[in-house]
Amino acid sequence: MPFTPSTTPEAVRRVACIGAGVIGGGWVAHFLARGYDVTAWDPAADAEDKLRRLVSAAWPALEQLGLADGASPDRLTVAPTLAEAVADADFVQESAPEKLELKRALLAELAAAARPGVVIASSTSGYPMTDMQTTAADPSRLIVGHPFNPPYLIPLVEVVGGTHTDAAAVAWASRFYDVAGKSVITMDRELPGFIANRLQEALWREALHMVANGEATVEDIDASITEGPGLRWAFMGPCLTFALAGGEGGMAHMLDHFGPSLKSPWTRLEAPELDSALRDAMVDGCASAAGDRTYADLVAERDQGVIDVLRATGRLPRADRAGAPDPAVPGQRPHTPGSAAR
Repeated sequence: MPFTPSTTPEAVRRVACIGAGVIGGGWVAHFLARGYDVTAWDPAADAEDKLRRLVSAAWPALEQLGLADGASPDRLTVAPTLAEAVADADFVQESAPEKLELKRALLAELAAAARPGVVIASSTSGYPMTDMQTTAADPSRLIVGHPFNPPYLIPLVEVVGGTHTDAAAVAWASRFYDVAGKSVITMDRELPGFIANRLQEALWREALHMVANGEATVEDIDASITEGPGLRWAFMGPCLTFALAGGEGGMAHMLDHFGPSLKSPWTRLEAPELDSALRDAMVDGCASAAGDRTYADLVAERDQGVIDVLRATGRLPRADRAGAPDPAVPGQRPHTPGSAAR
């Protein structure tokens, strides 16, 4: 059946959060900080106490990020039943444990209980919505809204529907998350694990291989990211970072120069064939991402970004206190030449 929204994304006033564990509780804190009324439900006997402690612990960080007008932990209500939790909700965020049959049953129950036209999002970290919406009477409004832990601090949410999801519901949810202060990726198609988790998983599996084979220690692996590419990924991502490795020739030169290394045994993953279609997709994608920024602009942005990250994490002194520890960074040591490198 076609999806007809009950309200606009901008008009949402009450959000229901179903499941109040680490992820669900993080969503609760985020929505409260954005000025929404939040109703939560979780079947655990001690769920309310744990939830309110989580919100209280998160609130100082949320105050630093900046609260919306009227934001308050007092706008949280914990309902005794699922039906009561969603009765007046304009949007529903489900964050139950990652068990497929549980998700199916819960989403079917939510689709039956929530008001018509209310989007229901799942925080699943890997299941396609197509696999979860099979028993729902109205699957058209069921979408994935995949956050990252903690949801009140990490901006990203990946949005995608299933085979029986109405495209209008996906568009509505993406707009709502945007209004609610998230950074949204609206996926064109379903992909197990979505985008960011697949990238994380590739890195994680290679790390496990290296430890298992005695090729690197856990400390080596973590330092290789925090002291290396992680500094650049924080603001530029792997594709534009690699494009800069091609100099003024950009991604095209990088692929032409380093493309043969895809056949080298640098990872246990099998590399795709670097044919003309893939090459063009990468080159065009980087050009689109760069927009009007020149190579010099991107280099300056990268360099300043790395400096900002190093300084923010206490590995460089503040500009106004060069050589002295920053009192705002706990445990920071005085800067000495070479102390930021390994």
